[in-house]
Amino acid sequence: MKKVNSLFIVDDDPITVFGIKKMLKPICDCDDIQIFENGKEAIDALKNRIELGDTIPEVIFLDINMPIMDGWDFLEEFILLDLQERVTINMITSSIDPLDYQKWNEFKVKCPHSLNYRNKPIFKIEISDLESIDLAS
Repeated sequence: MKKVNSLFIVDDDPITVFGIKKMLKPICDCDDIQIFENGKEAIDALKNRIELGDTIPEVIFLDINMPIMDGWDFLEEFILLDLQERVTINMITSSIDPLDYQKWNEFKVKCPHSLNYRNKPIFKIEISDLESIDLAS
């Protein structure tokens, strides 16, 4: 079982949130799972944690299409944060638009964190979804 100190699920679909939490139980030990319905709530909470010196999430499950602030806008702000820690971000989407996958590839190049792409519905979460990939190798 993978120990994760903090994890964010940023998705406006309660069924997806429920499913992710259920799939995490057998593979992840985490006492700090925070749920946000849009990117604005999540980025504000993250900035607040940084300001207070609290633990930032090691793993983020991030929906692309959400109201108020979508996943792409969240990522734009997120990569500007001065973070020493590497975060594993799992982009999750029900979109079949090839431009979303292309945009993810563009973000992968400029994002200093591990960035995965998953289509909904998610049927299984793997340990690899919780770990950063060493980009240097």
